[in-house]
Amino acid sequence: MKENNPRFRATKPAGAPFDMPKTATPQALHEFAENGAAQAKASFEKMSAATAEASSFMHSSYTTASNGAVEYNAKLIEIACANANAAFDYAREVNGVKSPAQFLEVTTEHARNLFGVYTEQAKELAALAQRLASEAAEPLRAGVTKAFQGHVS
Repeated sequence: MKENNPRFRATKPAGAPFDMPKTATPQALHEFAENGAAQAKASFEKMSAATAEASSFMHSSYTTASNGAVEYNAKLIEIACANANAAFDYAREVNGVKSPAQFLEVTTEHARNLFGVYTEQAKELAALAQRLASEAAEPLRAGVTKAFQGHVS
């Protein structure tokens, strides 16, 4: 009933701020949509490039870290082999001992040698671990530096 009653019809105020000619509205919306799409496409392309670059840096870092882990494990195996050989040498020496005094002498000498060898091995492993960690972090550091250089004015 309200639709047919002239009292209830909405009237348009004169000179409303959103009055546009019928032909201008589709053109303005079309330009707005084109600008939005162009901005979205540009943002997507920038993000795609940044993602690809970050992926490359991560891949490089992981590859370096993986190679470093192989090198570290090889060093551990080398050390374990040297320590096992030292243990067999000690067992052979102890097997040839004729007196308690000689046993004490062989054991003391072996312990002294082991202390020096273990100290040197620990230093080698620490230096290797530090070098490998630095090498693995280098691609990431370079990528972060490059990324921030692009944003700092």
